[in-house]
Amino acid sequence: MKVLLDTCVIYPTVMRQMILGVAGAGAFTPLWSERIIGEWLHAAARLGPEAQAQATGEAALMAARWPKASVRAAPDLEARLWLPDPSDMHVLAAAITGSADGILTLNARDFPRDLLAEEGLWRADPDAFLHGIWVAQPALVAAVARQILAEARRFSKADWQMRPLLKKARLPRLAKALDDL
Repeated sequence: MKVLLDTCVIYPTVMRQMILGVAGAGAFTPLWSERIIGEWLHAAARLGPEAQAQATGEAALMAARWPKASVRAAPDLEARLWLPDPSDMHVLAAAITGSADGILTLNARDFPRDLLAEEGLWRADPDAFLHGIWVAQPALVAAVARQILAEARRFSKADWQMRPLLKKARLPRLAKALDDL
């Protein structure tokens, strides 16, 4: 299964780590475009040079890990598409070009299911998507979550617990499912 990641699911660190960790474990193949990565880097730059450098490094690691993940849509494809927010057209075009099965986004309003279905795509929010993978493969998702929890504790030098960490990352259903870890 191929899933295009919208900028809004790449930018929050823990959310990105969960999504890419599950992808790295083989649950699905992630896709993105240069423009999506560029939007992430632009947002990170607003937090300062350190955040920008970190995001640039992480983007390079993503590109190395998934060298075929970046897709480039033809401009004429975008011209034939319609979404409520024209600035999201590039996301839909990249999903179509990459033969994605769906789009992972927090932006439900601007990606109506009926319009996506016309292109053979579905839309999911990261919490529901990851929870669905947890239902099918709980050990896989739990292993990724444990690794992210350990990393959060190491980097922040705080005693994070799984549920608050995932809830803060806007993954409340997954947080509840993994609360026992």
